[in-house]
Amino acid sequence: MGEIVGAALVSHVPPLVLPEEIRRELNDGDDTTLFQGLHDLRAEKLAPLEADTVVVIDTHWFTTVEHIIASHEHRSGLYTSEELPRGMSQMPYDIVGDPELAHACAAEADGRDDTWITAIDDPHLPIHYPTINLLPFLQGDEKWTNTSVCQSGSPEDFMLFGQLIAQAVEKLDRRVVILASGGLSHRFWTLRELRAHEAADPDLHLFSPEACAADRKVIDMMKRGDHAGVLDFVPEFSTHAPEGYFGHYLTMIGALGGAECTATGTQFGEYEAVAGTGQAHIWFDL
Repeated sequence: MGEIVGAALVSHVPPLVLPEEIRRELNDGDDTTLFQGLHDLRAEKLAPLEADTVVVIDTHWFTTVEHIIASHEHRSGLYTSEELPRGMSQMPYDIVGDPELAHACAAEADGRDDTWITAIDDPHLPIHYPTINLLPFLQGDEKWTNTSVCQSGSPEDFMLFGQLIAQAVEKLDRRVVILASGGLSHRFWTLRELRAHEAADPDLHLFSPEACAADRKVIDMMKRGDHAGVLDFVPEFSTHAPEGYFGHYLTMIGALGGAECTATGTQFGEYEAVAGTGQAHIWFDL
């Protein structure tokens, strides 16, 4: 019988993969704590678990009529971001996938009329940087796969998707880690304002004081294991445009038991602003 052995909300922001001198230039001479935070998360939490598979909930992979999970045996190539090719250009990636798990997830939706999951192994399927940017920090010997965020989904849909992922894992001989790859509040400064707000201090550079307060409230509840409180707060938090409709967290917490989950969070690095958005790494021991 398989099990989910760990999970985390992780930031994937572009500064993570920029050279140190550029990261410091953007941040008034200091490095972002998110960089070392991911390395520490790998060393202290992810690596010791010796997981078989990592499942990334990718907040830049939007689908419309179904949840999709990548079912490739292997993916490799060079990645250039259409969003920011100046900072993420021709980045090599090499990923061993887990098609058995992907198809098992899709099978959990068979015969249902309230959700749809499809496993896809098209070699030309695009890949996005919420997955790619994690690899230099977190990739080990595990298999890796990723899932979409369905833009027509509700919080209940995301949580059901996570629940079905968990059911699929239980039926296989797998130790699985789920990475919810995305930010918290997610509004950017306008183009003419943005260059003045590239540093990491959220009190100075987050899009609004209200969004900053909401992010801190969510982080505090996550660290205390009050996931029921986070779920109750989702309607209000949605007014601050959490990344990917907050589908990355909601899918992850659906897989961990929803409102009944009390896994406490360990934060790696500080809560930081990136171009107006709220970012943090929080690991949940299970």
